[in-house]
Amino acid sequence: MSRRIDHSRAPGVFAREIDGFLAYLGLERGLSTHTQAAYRRDLDQAAAFFAGRGCTDWRAVTPAHASEWAHALSREEFAVASLARKISALRGLARHLVRERAREDDFTALLIGPKPGRRMPHTLSEEEMQRLMAAPTGSDPRSLRDRALLELFYSSGLRVSELAALTLQQMEVQEGFLRVFGKGAKERVVPIGTKARDALAIYLSSGRPHLVRPHTRSHVFLNHHGRGLSRVALWMIVKNHARRAGLTRNVKPHALRHSFATHLLGHGADLRAIQEMLGHSSISTTQIYTAVEPQRLVDHHAKFHPRNREGKK
Repeated sequence: MSRRIDHSRAPGVFAREIDGFLAYLGLERGLSTHTQAAYRRDLDQAAAFFAGRGCTDWRAVTPAHASEWAHALSREEFAVASLARKISALRGLARHLVRERAREDDFTALLIGPKPGRRMPHTLSEEEMQRLMAAPTGSDPRSLRDRALLELFYSSGLRVSELAALTLQQMEVQEGFLRVFGKGAKERVVPIGTKARDALAIYLSSGRPHLVRPHTRSHVFLNHHGRGLSRVALWMIVKNHARRAGLTRNVKPHALRHSFATHLLGHGADLRAIQEMLGHSSISTTQIYTAVEPQRLVDHHAKFHPRNREGKK
């Protein structure tokens, strides 16, 4: 049974059209209650703005009013995606009013909204990664675990959830690869480098046995209770060693995955191969890393474009 959507709290007669539009979205378009609730908040906000400009209902709203509202939103500290949703909600309502013959024109026809863009991935430089890898010192079980964990993280580009769930049965350390079950339970083979293989071999032989308890299962990375590390614990391990390495930025675990892909690309790896290793279903998701290495593209252009080579003859 679907959850009931609250009625609009917009001033005056604005609310009736908002409720009718939300009912249309739910019944005819099948939009989720979560999306409908977000649209209701957005439209209530817009209605309050227009009422403050002297409009008594949606029929009194003009394109100038809509543009003024969008401009006012742009001065607020909304995320681009939130701004785009608010404008989309108003556009949808305006078109609904025209479709229902509540007004003749679409007052949002000339409205220009922000284009949601992808957020650039947070990456570490190769020098910063070297410092992070060297941060776990000592020969105690936790240090051996953390060293192996960081090396594997950077060497494989695994997701945090994949690293936390990794079991002994998935590992083929001597052969140099892992079998990973990612999103949608899709299996993929991920190679691991020599540094990670060496650190894992030492941890599995000299570190993990000291963390094993009678109830321990087959998770590779264990806490002091003998249970698999949680995602929060992984986050804390990365954060603590980043601080020890003198990295001033807030280093999150996903930065290692992003750095893995960016550094491979920077050294000439094929984008399709990186896509396969990361477990992306679409190449467009992987292509964001091409924007992180612009200098590599500039260098290639300078080296290979014929007009550049002509000047060097």
